[in-house]
Amino acid sequence: MDTDFDETYVLLLLADSNLPTGSFVASSGFESYETHGFLSLPSTSNAGKGRAATAGTVAFIQDSLHTYARSALPFVSDAHRAVDAFKNLKGKLDIGHDATIKKLLELDELYETMTLNHVAKRASKAQGVALLTLYTKGFARPSGPSDEDHLSKSLTVLIDRLKLMVRGEETHGHLPMCWGVLTGALGISLLRAQHLFLFLHARSLLSSAIRLNTIGPYSSQQLLLHSVRPLVEEEVSQNKDMHTGIFMDMHHNDVDNRPATTWPLGEILAVRHDLQHSRIFNS
Repeated sequence: MDTDFDETYVLLLLADSNLPTGSFVASSGFESYETHGFLSLPSTSNAGKGRAATAGTVAFIQDSLHTYARSALPFVSDAHRAVDAFKNLKGKLDIGHDATIKKLLELDELYETMTLNHVAKRASKAQGVALLTLYTKGFARPSGPSDEDHLSKSLTVLIDRLKLMVRGEETHGHLPMCWGVLTGALGISLLRAQHLFLFLHARSLLSSAIRLNTIGPYSSQQLLLHSVRPLVEEEVSQNKDMHTGIFMDMHHNDVDNRPATTWPLGEILAVRHDLQHSRIFNS
């Protein structure tokens, strides 16, 4: 079967909003942003309530995508590269498990350290382990005698081991690392994995906006096609080559090419999520 078709088919599966990943319970700070009145700032108040809410939603998505791409995408990329390196071992897959797990744990620990608030950590961990479970229970190939089946079995063993370590609280299982592992194991190219990662983040924010009744479903689709698309493409273009710096020699002057949080206001509002009197999301 055509390789490009295989990849496209898997991308369609991962883009399914019914996947059991737990993303529907997370608003990534949008609920707190709305509660604190940032959807109706003075600069947009003259446009009418509906248009102001739409403008505020797009502004939030732009800022959220920018900081998420800069802070999380390098972890997706390095985890994907680690799994690719594991797959390229071919006949030495069995001896590559420990080295690959070590790399993934280092990435996971660095992301835990760099994530500034407990609300974001909680949501990231819940969705991350859900992705590992999705692979082992839903995407893993049934075992067989061929070389391809041997590779699939080795990947399943690797991911199942990582999942058990998360369950046993030996590591955190953050979403960016787990997304890189999942897409690498499924054979999705790094660029498409990065693009889908940010697209799903933006779509999740719009889904949250619909549930909070700040925009309607038709408006959401219009924004996703016309307003969000260039934002996603811009962030992928700017951050696709970034690394965490763990697995390569990066000099002090390379600091601009490392992960960073770029939106302090978003962090403050996210921290205040649990202080809301009434809420429907867990982040």
